[in-house]
Amino acid sequence: MVTHLIELRLLHIQPARPKRTYWRGVTGWLESPSVDMKGRLGHKVTMDCARFSEEFKPIPIKRRAGLIGSVAFGTRMVLDLQLLTCFRFLKPRLAKMQGKVLDVGCGEMPFRGLLPPGCKYTGIDVPLADEFGMTQSSDIIAFDGVHIPFPDASFDHILCTEVLEHVKSPEALIAEMHRVLRPNGTLVATVPFSARVHHAPHDYHRFTPYRLTDMFCNFSEVTIQERGDDLSVIANKLIVVCMRLLKPSVALIWRLPLVLIIGLAAAIGLAVAHLSLWFRWGSLADPLGYGLDAKKMI
Repeated sequence: MVTHLIELRLLHIQPARPKRTYWRGVTGWLESPSVDMKGRLGHKVTMDCARFSEEFKPIPIKRRAGLIGSVAFGTRMVLDLQLLTCFRFLKPRLAKMQGKVLDVGCGEMPFRGLLPPGCKYTGIDVPLADEFGMTQSSDIIAFDGVHIPFPDASFDHILCTEVLEHVKSPEALIAEMHRVLRPNGTLVATVPFSARVHHAPHDYHRFTPYRLTDMFCNFSEVTIQERGDDLSVIANKLIVVCMRLLKPSVALIWRLPLVLIIGLAAAIGLAVAHLSLWFRWGSLADPLGYGLDAKKMI
């Protein structure tokens, strides 16, 4: 196999910066595969790390027990509009679930508490918790990100939140979820649309409703709903800019006036975004993301 080397450089002159080489594999990009594995992988790409890496990592979504945990989670939802719109979409749907529930790419299992007490919950995720800012848990079953380690028709419901954008071949994982779902079982999923690159280099897609409909064509009764609107997107971007500017560094002293201006704009934008979510002021053509309901045909 001919190996293609693609060098991605800035168009203007800058000091030399470190680069990393990633090899394309079945489940995604690998930074340091073994010598034997390199021969079985596809293209390799040398990336300018300073240009393509994240400036800051997403904060893992955790929902701890008790009053303090509930207050912390509620406070985060005020500031994190992606989380808020996911929560609003998921809450009424998870409350109706009964039987065995599989959470694919469960992370810190933040939505487990929305399920009724009688549900039997199973969470699975890739064994790369540290790369995604997650903590290892003995309650989570490891899988390779594609092949779900359960027999056919094992679960009544499947939950998959903010995961598919991190899967190189989402159709393969969707086929696996369809396989382990019982006939007449339901699937609930969320994906981002307006979101910065996160958990690099494991961030591959942004999906439109048309693409989602195509990917879930083996399911019946597929419905897609926007999460948020263009006003919430603007507020979310302003908050991200503030977080970036507030990173500790010597330059923070010179950035403070800009931080104050953008911080005020972000506060106003956040207030407008919350009002817009209630009164539907914004446009749904440019949402934060989408929520999806699907049902497996009998």
